[in-house]
Amino acid sequence: MSCRVLDTVHQPIRQAKFEVTDPIGRRVVSGETDPYGGFAAAVPEGEYRLSVTAEGYAPFHGATLVGDPAQPGTAEIILDAVEPPLLPQPGHWELDPTHSSIGFTARHIGFARIHGRFTTFAGAVRIAERMEDSSMHVIIDAASIDTGLRMRDDHLRSADFLDAARHPTVEFYSERFIHRSGSRWAVAGALTLHGVSRSVTLDTQYLGNGTGLEGEPRAACRATAELHREDFGLNWQSILAQGIAAIGSSVEVELDVQIVHKA
Repeated sequence: MSCRVLDTVHQPIRQAKFEVTDPIGRRVVSGETDPYGGFAAAVPEGEYRLSVTAEGYAPFHGATLVGDPAQPGTAEIILDAVEPPLLPQPGHWELDPTHSSIGFTARHIGFARIHGRFTTFAGAVRIAERMEDSSMHVIIDAASIDTGLRMRDDHLRSADFLDAARHPTVEFYSERFIHRSGSRWAVAGALTLHGVSRSVTLDTQYLGNGTGLEGEPRAACRATAELHREDFGLNWQSILAQGIAAIGSSVEVELDVQIVHKA
């Protein structure tokens, strides 16, 4: 099976995601298109479903028959561009903690994952006339960390990790909003954690805006980042008998955020 993914003016779409499934929905192969918009996969003869998605384009879903003499050569799939969601109106916005979450995931004993969150935080966003000139500030109560196990949470609050008594807050100040494509943005700034500041970039997907139940303007986004805890002086470690670290060095952070316009 081979295919090229193109836009409406027949330019290749690189890094489009494709997935091939069998008739009962089991995934056979998946991946991304090359710099020329192409992909190829060796599969047995038969009927398959093909899905192709790319940022800023309408998705494609269709059936294909591998081994059909009537479908020789490389097929072409044309994706139609879609308009990105309208950006929020300029002005001052506040993060709504009741409709937002700040979570994280860390590796445990080499293969398991521990999920946690911070339950207390606040933030403000200034949307500029030119979106790239916007700014944001988020402050998190370090002691509000919650992984669902009190003994573990107390250890994370201690001097071995966050040292919440000496460093009660985690703060992020943005420095730049960078448009990548479609609804994708990069928000670069400085994260201060455990008393140490480092440059961090949030990979952000803008989800659009709307109106709340009381008529208030709202906007939403989802953002992720990967942090290395040693960069912030969080060096505590315990090595198990097999030589495996009890806690991994990298932490995946995920934010689901709603902001509300301030009158």
